[in-house]
Amino acid sequence: MNTFDKIYEAVKRIPYGKVATYGQIARICGNARMSRVVGYALHVNPSPDTIPCFRVVNREGRTAPAFAFGGACVQRQLLEQEGVEFDENGNVLLDKFLWNEE
Repeated sequence: MNTFDKIYEAVKRIPYGKVATYGQIARICGNARMSRVVGYALHVNPSPDTIPCFRVVNREGRTAPAFAFGGACVQRQLLEQEGVEFDENGNVLLDKFLWNEE
């Protein structure tokens, strides 16, 4: 299994209504320093219907400014459809919605 495959498998494990950070996915894949690789892999997601890359946000809970699969605001809309809530700055409430990998 190559690095991208590991990333995609980790992202598939994020439950409905939860988010993970790029760094969290990197750690799950065995290298906490490859957050940017996670971002790139998700940008070229070959199967957005089965790999829910919209559930991955930055360490502050910020969504991608130009979400790869529909433009700005689509990532937030998809997360809101799953019940994920945001603060007044537009960041996911990580204390409530961050995935606990266990």
